[in-house]
Amino acid sequence: MTEHNRRERLPVPAASVIRALPAIGKLMVTAKRAGATHERIGTIERVTVDDGWLVCSGAEHDSRMDPSAIATIIVDRTSIMGDQAYPRIDFLAADGECLFSVVGFGGLEPFDAALAPFGPGEALPEKPAEPRGERPEVDPEEAGARPLNKARDSGIEISIAFSRTGFAQRWTGRVEKVNPAMGFINVMRADFHLHLKANTVSDWRVAGELHEALDQDGVPTGLTLRGIPAAAHS
Repeated sequence: MTEHNRRERLPVPAASVIRALPAIGKLMVTAKRAGATHERIGTIERVTVDDGWLVCSGAEHDSRMDPSAIATIIVDRTSIMGDQAYPRIDFLAADGECLFSVVGFGGLEPFDAALAPFGPGEALPEKPAEPRGERPEVDPEEAGARPLNKARDSGIEISIAFSRTGFAQRWTGRVEKVNPAMGFINVMRADFHLHLKANTVSDWRVAGELHEALDQDGVPTGLTLRGIPAAAHS
């Protein structure tokens, strides 16, 4: 059996690694910024090119990645929950900030098989566990939750999108439940999770059916909701 580094830097083009993602099978594409974490879960069916960006698509995925924004790729095989391994690929910008990550849901075997063509990377030390952050009580009617609650109550289909440098991702469906818990406003579907940290959204900028989340300084966070009538915002 081939030995793999538990954590390593993979010195290969980002586009090559992204194109290999369908071979991993069930996985999560996750990105976060300004209190919002946007996650799509399932199998990537195809990777195509659109104006230099790579598009990961399928019934359970709708993501766009800009390979030119990615400076470093870190593979981490250290995450174990129970008997299940959740290996991870972090795609970092030149300043070291993580733009987005991919987490394998099928264990190490399909993950390692998908990355095998790239050979071993440069071994890195394991990262220490991050301290658990504060998890305050969440007001279910706080500003961040309001349009999500309206979407839930109306039963309409909406799109929840998230974008940041070099990355964009979207989910479209019905918000069946909004769960305020563990310091976050959560929308959980089989193929999609939104975790919105409490008190990070001050308001939503509304233009027609587009709702754009604003942080406490009134700056757009990258989280947007589309399909909610403006009248439902109030």
